[in-house]
Amino acid sequence: MNRQALLCRNILEYPQITQRELARVMDMSLGSVNRLLKECMDQGLAAPADTGHYRVTSRGMELLEQYRVDKAVIIAAGFGSRFVPLTFETPKGLLEVFGERMIERQIRQLHEAGITDITIVVGYLKEKFEYLIDQYGVKLLYNSEYSSKNTLATIYHARKLFEEGNCYLLSSDNWMRENMYHTYECGSWYSCVYQQGETSEWCLSFNKKGKILDVQIGGRDSWVMYGPVFLRREWSRYFLPVLEAYYLLPGTEQFYWERVYLELADGTALKRLTEAGIRELHGISLKEFGPESGHLDLYINRQPSDQVYEFENLEELRLFDPRYQNHSDNEAMELVSRVFQVPEAEIRHISCLKSGMTNKSFLFSVADRRYICRIPGPGTELLINRQQEADVYEAVRPLDITEHVLYFNRDNGYKVSEYYEGARNCRADDPSDMRKCMSLIRRVHQARLKVSHRFDIRERINFYENLCQTHGGIPFEDYARVKQRMTELMDGLDRLGRPETLSHIDSVADNFLFLPDGSLRLIDWEYSGMCDPLIDVAMCCIYSYYNEEQTDWLIETYLERMPDKDERLTVYSYMALGGFLWTLWAVYKSAVGEEFGEYTLIMYRYAKDYYRKIQKL
Repeated sequence: MNRQALLCRNILEYPQITQRELARVMDMSLGSVNRLLKECMDQGLAAPADTGHYRVTSRGMELLEQYRVDKAVIIAAGFGSRFVPLTFETPKGLLEVFGERMIERQIRQLHEAGITDITIVVGYLKEKFEYLIDQYGVKLLYNSEYSSKNTLATIYHARKLFEEGNCYLLSSDNWMRENMYHTYECGSWYSCVYQQGETSEWCLSFNKKGKILDVQIGGRDSWVMYGPVFLRREWSRYFLPVLEAYYLLPGTEQFYWERVYLELADGTALKRLTEAGIRELHGISLKEFGPESGHLDLYINRQPSDQVYEFENLEELRLFDPRYQNHSDNEAMELVSRVFQVPEAEIRHISCLKSGMTNKSFLFSVADRRYICRIPGPGTELLINRQQEADVYEAVRPLDITEHVLYFNRDNGYKVSEYYEGARNCRADDPSDMRKCMSLIRRVHQARLKVSHRFDIRERINFYENLCQTHGGIPFEDYARVKQRMTELMDGLDRLGRPETLSHIDSVADNFLFLPDGSLRLIDWEYSGMCDPLIDVAMCCIYSYYNEEQTDWLIETYLERMPDKDERLTVYSYMALGGFLWTLWAVYKSAVGEEFGEYTLIMYRYAKDYYRKIQKL
């Protein structure tokens, strides 16, 4: 930290500042400021102005120029799971605090300091940030890995920006009471606040000059990393090669970028890189990246307790901005308020359960009881008929085997249901669990319930095939041949003319809930319809990744006897067709941004392998 430059900057920004005020602003003793001021005047960097005031000379301005802030990078890629359901609709950084969006407040503060070269790294709901280009002249940088990796990957994708100049690194969801940005910054720093008592934040130890000496995750009564960061070009020159090496190392996918700095500070980084066979980075010996080299000195920027805010969840935001007590302007919160006839402030302990392309769900409490609210995702109306789903819940109600649904909207699919404390999912590798699940499925089928719609697997395959063809195509080389084979299987099932009853279709082990009282529930009936009941056995097998031996055992368990040839043929056919159907489903999901890893390959193998087994039968 260049204290001469820092003194000049403060004189420039506060022309009427006194020595005593300089001491306060610079967090130095009055005596130290007097000595520093004399030093700067002796070197021609500063000169007396009015009585008791000072000015920066042309030589001082030359010194300051190398410390000019060139740009700012704002991280805004993440989902913000602790702010559901608000972040189901709006990225966290675009939430308002006292009527002003958090990211806009920071952009305005940066502009006030003369910093207009601003890049926002986006990911989740990236389109929501597009308006900022026109309104504030910012640039957007898309991080394609936002959903699977942490901020280490975010900085990796933005690394060129830090190489190009002195740069602020900000989070879109921070709120600063006063503008803490400057035209000039005289050393690399991390904002910090003092936290009393136990904390899980990153705790700092530092010397008298404010240079960080050590970082520990968690501690007590400590200054902690909190809020904005400033990185000089020279600092980034040594930090970024290490971050790039970390990005390529396995096991670092969920690292924060600060983890790299922490391990540089305590020597772990050099050990980790050496063990990975790395001896130099960008032609520079590893020892140049150690804490003793001085290249990566980072200073604390101490802030008062009421200056920087990182809201951890919606309840913290409610305490800060009273508007969120009862008027969050969020459809899901307003719905829950109406269903339970309570103000929004009484909806507590909110947490994310699931965020996907089909449904999003969050857990909440009202009057010390817990519930789940399901929110259909964008485009769900293409995949699920909510009127039909509601009809299914009505049909199975007399069996008392589903989740307890308190509210269901037939038009948009919003659902509020009871949360079962202590419940667990079925274990597909536990024969006892699976016997009970098959018994429940058999009970559903034997009830011979009827609804007005069918689950037509031929229609569904054609539907998802069309979706895939309009979203980039189907990547399998032998798709046409496999599709022909699936058509043969569907024609064969039609010839069998087997009876139909209401079937669950989505009989994955996770949809069976074992309650603490020993009862069993079957949830999530959105794909259900009239179909051959053996489809539920087949779907359960492929969802559980069963092999042929396990499949034959499950068929016998469901039937409570040995199957005949047609029954085995039917289950195998639905396994092949189910694998093919869910392959198309996953290909479409991948095309619209949700990746399922090896699931697509596994399902495609079921389609091909069980076709061959059927040929042997």
